[in-house]
Amino acid sequence: MKVSYRNRKIEKVCTNAQSARKTYGTTMAEKIHKRIDQLRSADSVEMMIQSRIGRCHPLMGNRENQYALDLEHPYRLIFTKKGDEIQIAEVQEIIDYH
Repeated sequence: MKVSYRNRKIEKVCTNAQSARKTYGTTMAEKIHKRIDQLRSADSVEMMIQSRIGRCHPLMGNRENQYALDLEHPYRLIFTKKGDEIQIAEVQEIIDYH
């Protein structure tokens, strides 16, 4: 899949290892970059859910049409699916929504 970002701040954290380490620490930065790589490698969101890659799961309620990937507990990488034929994952935020 292609990966896009909601804003420059989240893009910097997801694409720049130093920025991710500064914001979230070393372990979390490694997980963020691993999940972004998994998003890029996947053919579709449905494949990620079926294969349980990163414990990918759809969200409900006020986060309907969003998906989450596990990071370090309790944080999740939240993204939306754009497009039907060519899927694009737009990273929304990294948050503890619990």
